[in-house]
Amino acid sequence: MGSPTPPDKALLFIGTLFSNEDYYIEAQQSLERIFGEIVMETPAIKWDFSDYYKDELGESIYRRFVFFKKLIHQENLSTIKLITNELEKSLSSDVNGVRRRNINLDPGYLTPAKIVLASTKDYSHRIYLKDGIYAEVTLIFKKGQFIPHINTYRDYQDEKYLRIFMIARKLLNILRQSEGQRTDFKSVRVSKIKD
Repeated sequence: MGSPTPPDKALLFIGTLFSNEDYYIEAQQSLERIFGEIVMETPAIKWDFSDYYKDELGESIYRRFVFFKKLIHQENLSTIKLITNELEKSLSSDVNGVRRRNINLDPGYLTPAKIVLASTKDYSHRIYLKDGIYAEVTLIFKKGQFIPHINTYRDYQDEKYLRIFMIARKLLNILRQSEGQRTDFKSVRVSKIKD
């Protein structure tokens, strides 16, 4: 019989979607005040995987990921999702009497074995956490690379995203070493991210 042990801390990241860079900058500054120093920020990557966010965010949508220096306890993901939802609301606008988001903030965390995202929506592959928040394993690390599941969002299957998360995985190793946590994976080759 196995004995329960506390999990290692994880690397917090937030995926942002926006069309107006000003909202991104405002959100980024707020996120840094809330969660601490941003240790890695990706360039803006054109997001054209669906029309789902077009009515809210506009025509030309971009994705940026921000990764935070302070590692988190994995069980805090639901609280983090509630915080980012409130930040989204604070940056929303009234358009013809309808409240519209100007930025989408999707928190998740990275461990050596997986990428986990938070969601307010239940589905077959999601596990309930608390306070109306669910978690899903979006990517798993296998044979030296991140690979998607059957329900992984199309953008998270993109080569640019996979390269970003490989870099972030190496970053996690460095941050864990600086916190004195154990590390149980090998270095990975880091590729330059190009749009």
